[in-house]
Amino acid sequence: MSLFTNKIAIDLGTCNSLVFVPKKGIVLNEPSVVAVAKPENRIMAVGLEAKTMVGRTPDFITVYRPLKDGVIADYRVTQAMMKYFIKKASGRFAFAKPDLVISVPAGSTSTERRAVIEAAKSAGAKEAFVVKEPILAAIGAGIPIHSCEGNMIIDIGGGTSEVAVIALGGIVTAHSVRAAGDKMDEKIADYIKKEYNLAVGSQTAEEIKIKIGQAFVQKKESFMEVRGRDLVSGLPKNIRVSSNEVAKAIADVCQEIVLGIKQVFKETPPELSADIINKGMVLSGGGGLLRNLDQYIAKATGVPCFLAAEPLFCVVKGTGVVIESLDIYKRTVMSTK
Repeated sequence: MSLFTNKIAIDLGTCNSLVFVPKKGIVLNEPSVVAVAKPENRIMAVGLEAKTMVGRTPDFITVYRPLKDGVIADYRVTQAMMKYFIKKASGRFAFAKPDLVISVPAGSTSTERRAVIEAAKSAGAKEAFVVKEPILAAIGAGIPIHSCEGNMIIDIGGGTSEVAVIALGGIVTAHSVRAAGDKMDEKIADYIKKEYNLAVGSQTAEEIKIKIGQAFVQKKESFMEVRGRDLVSGLPKNIRVSSNEVAKAIADVCQEIVLGIKQVFKETPPELSADIINKGMVLSGGGGLLRNLDQYIAKATGVPCFLAAEPLFCVVKGTGVVIESLDIYKRTVMSTK
């Protein structure tokens, strides 16, 4: 073994992908976006550079998100994206092919998991392992996954919200809801279109969510200036949006997440449910950063809910822990198919 470790961990997200390298930590946090030039099907840009092109490209350039709801929707583009991540993470000393550990949604099928492994290998990995996201999020949030007590993790990403009960190193019950960050952005854009006759892009909607988004209506409001295109005159126009309007716009999405949590409780053995009621649930993922979502979930379920430290990095930190002790985890939490 030479000086540099040849292991790379990737949190492959619908929205953002994060890359972790042992001894270096998180080396990359970029949007899961690829820009493709149409006629010759050439990959032009990946990650941040491609995201800046969203909504601004001429006809012959298409900007793709190759993952939909956490699974591969476009194989070739995903492969190109992984190649870019591997190259960036390996730096200039990439002589040997790296081993990869990649996160996949708990609800992904074996075919979908195989697609991720194939894409990783064809992008230059020596070996590729996939681990289910809730396990990784739990490890990254500091939950003792091997204990016999039950723990519940709610991981809200861009494409999916994954709810899982974990005990003895495995997932006991899990449910994946296709309601998460992206769906919130969509609802915000729809609301502004309906209420103000104003068209805003997905990036503006996301910015509104991050700056003033909240899970429920509150007495004290915050406001934000939003610029978009007036649907009547076709000209640019400014409006002011309040945090309570955002809460109304995304109410359905928050409800859907709660329904997913209730579904998991229904299927969880009573002993484990008792553990969770005592300890509370842990909220992770970028979507978990929505203001007072933890309180909203606690109120709706009657079970305490806590936001993990650095929720955005839970999955990638978990992936990092797994890759640093590959041999231990190989036997328990991994699948190579």
